[in-house]
Amino acid sequence: MNTFPVVSTGEDVTRQVLSDHPDLMVVAFRFGKTGAEGALHDHPHVQSTYVESGRYRFTVGDREFEVSKGDSFVVPSGARHGCVCIEPGCLVDCFTPRRDDFL
Repeated sequence: MNTFPVVSTGEDVTRQVLSDHPDLMVVAFRFGKTGAEGALHDHPHVQSTYVESGRYRFTVGDREFEVSKGDSFVVPSGARHGCVCIEPGCLVDCFTPRRDDFL
């Protein structure tokens, strides 16, 4: 049972922790409309992203690429990254170690 709150992270974007452990955290990011943004940022955690639904244009470091349902990729520790929603949906991110700032 998930008891973590849904948190707004920007216009038409929410975050909800799905599960956590000191070594790993799983988080759902939901994008409610085309053009919603996951702002460029970086963190020391390694992140894997799975596209549960929707379509997105990602920037990771100096690379830009599009992903859609079923795609996945890894963001290395310290890499500047973010996305723009092309088609509303949900991204499932895993972080290691967990993002204590999300608790």
